Amino acid sequence: MNLKKISILLIAFFILTQLWGQSTDTTMMKKIKHTEKEWTVKLSPQQFQVLRKCGTEPPFTGKYYHNTKNGKYFCAACGALLFTSETKYDSGSGWPSFYAPANNKNIVEVHDTSMGMDRIEIRCAHCGSHLGHLFPDGPRPTGSRYCVNSLALDFKEKPPEGKGKSER
Repeated sequence: MNLKKISILLIAFFILTQLWGQSTDTTMMKKIKHTEKEWTVKLSPQQFQVLRKCGTEPPFTGKYYHNTKNGKYFCAACGALLFTSETKYDSGSGWPSFYAPANNKNIVEVHDTSMGMDRIEIRCAHCGSHLGHLFPDGPRPTGSRYCVNSLALDFKEKPPEGKGKSER
């Protein structure tokens, strides 16, 4: 392959990877505010209980607990990018667990002393929705475990490499 073809392929690869990330980049998202009534229309009753009332789904029941597909996890309430499959791992806790967020700016940490425990609640920085909790018992490289309710997430699978390209 000559240098011109390699350059074109690299540029095309860069553009495609940026486009895939562009639709999910929420660093410039505005704060989202809805009334409680608007949230009840937008969310299922179960999602409303978890996201807006700080509820917790039963362990080992969430649809993303065993998800091993390659992709990104978004806030189910507002669509902000929260986590990627690259940082998801099986903590054995019963909830989807991640050792790092996709973008630290999309997660807010709040001191939580509810239920007689001292822990850190994690919320979506854009809509304020409850996601789950952060614990200091995760794997390397961060040592963090973001324990998240599946009901708080919306997963978008990354298209397989080469999918949608025409054969020549």
